[in-house]
Amino acid sequence: MSFREKIPTSPKSPLRRRRSSWTGSWLNHPTASFKEVVSAVIQAQSPRSRFRSLSCDFNDVDRTLTLSDSLLLKILEKLPQSQSNDVSLVCKRWLSLQGRRLKTMKVLDWDFLLSGRLVSRFPKLTNVDLTNACLNPNSGILICHKSISFRVSSDSYSNLDFVEENLLDSEMVDRGVRVLGRGSCDLVKLVVINATELGLLSLAEDCSDLQELELHKCNDNLLRGIAACENLRVLRLVGSVDGLYSSSVSDIGLTILAQGCKRLVKLELSGCEGSFDGIKAIGQCCEVLEELTICDHRMDDGWLAALSYFEKLKTLRILSCRKIDHSPGLDKLLGFCPALESLQLKRCCLNDKDGMRALFKVCDGATKVDIQDCWGLDDDCFSLAKSFRKVRFLSMEGCSVLTTNGLESVILHWEELESMKVVSCKHIKDCEISPALSSLFSLLKELTWRPDTRSHLSSSLEGSGIGKRGSKFFKKR
Repeated sequence: MSFREKIPTSPKSPLRRRRSSWTGSWLNHPTASFKEVVSAVIQAQSPRSRFRSLSCDFNDVDRTLTLSDSLLLKILEKLPQSQSNDVSLVCKRWLSLQGRRLKTMKVLDWDFLLSGRLVSRFPKLTNVDLTNACLNPNSGILICHKSISFRVSSDSYSNLDFVEENLLDSEMVDRGVRVLGRGSCDLVKLVVINATELGLLSLAEDCSDLQELELHKCNDNLLRGIAACENLRVLRLVGSVDGLYSSSVSDIGLTILAQGCKRLVKLELSGCEGSFDGIKAIGQCCEVLEELTICDHRMDDGWLAALSYFEKLKTLRILSCRKIDHSPGLDKLLGFCPALESLQLKRCCLNDKDGMRALFKVCDGATKVDIQDCWGLDDDCFSLAKSFRKVRFLSMEGCSVLTTNGLESVILHWEELESMKVVSCKHIKDCEISPALSSLFSLLKELTWRPDTRSHLSSSLEGSGIGKRGSKFFKKR
């Protein structure tokens, strides 16, 4: 028998083991040197290498499986907002947990809501906006109006009623609202367009915790179901919007609202009709109302007199109104808001002296006056603001008609004025500041003065101490 035949073939043989360990490696890699092959074999057979292979297998195991869902949710909440969306890509479990974390949703696909996948995928939603999904999707021009954005075709853009033509019918909207209500018992805020009374009633029955509601294309019939929302605190009604859709909220709807939502704290009426009677009903019934916003109103003359019935009103906002009140009535019938603190006028036409006189008298107890981007406010109209007795903060921005003399004639009568902001009022000039007005500036706690691009008063006041009084003014350096 030859020497080759005596070589043992058992895999346990030391000879077989030696050949498979370094000789085979050398033969398989003829370009490697003998020292490299030997060192590689020794490293592969060392205990550390075996431990490293075991650790690699251990790393493949998902250690988060031992954590409960509640504990893992607490950990995921610590992630920064920029990384929160990446969590859903890890695995199916994390995808489900990410759905439970989401609280706010702007729905774009109505079928996604009707199929029930929305409430199953995101069971903890508290804030839902359905306005975009209530419009039939059309590729074309993107239209944005405040909280609504949607696409329309170029053909329908020439038609002023293209929004109403592309709205889902009320029955379909009610179906979606019912599906959402049955699946989201924790719903706190809802924004919807073209719903009906039945949809609102079903929503109130399923979501007893609903506190904030925004109804677009609202009408009197829809408000009949508002009384079922017992815990409602914030309400925004959008009636007609020029060029988008038309709807009517009259004194009847405002009275129904007043009797059904007596716990309201914040109310906004946008594009609504009505008159003295409707506003008076709200003031008498909604006793805890603190904020009232009137936007682009279509109300009849005389509605300002009803503001005196709001005993707890603290903030009054008038936005985007082409008129205030052309015929407010006699001064002795106007009254005033006893608890009012802030009056805000933004993007309004203020050239009506009778309306401004009535508004300033009703709000004469306000401590904060903010007038922004309003046109028509000349010196004569602003002089009516002398009736204010307690103004501490004044903000004037974008009032291009008002002059320095008109501003001075009013603010010198306000003995409690502490802070003032004047920005982008091009007819107010530094060179026209009188010694009396300059003396008033030195007594203010805070002053922001940028009436135009040529104003150098702000830079010259730096380091002078003007705008700091009391201990701050005499502080040792």
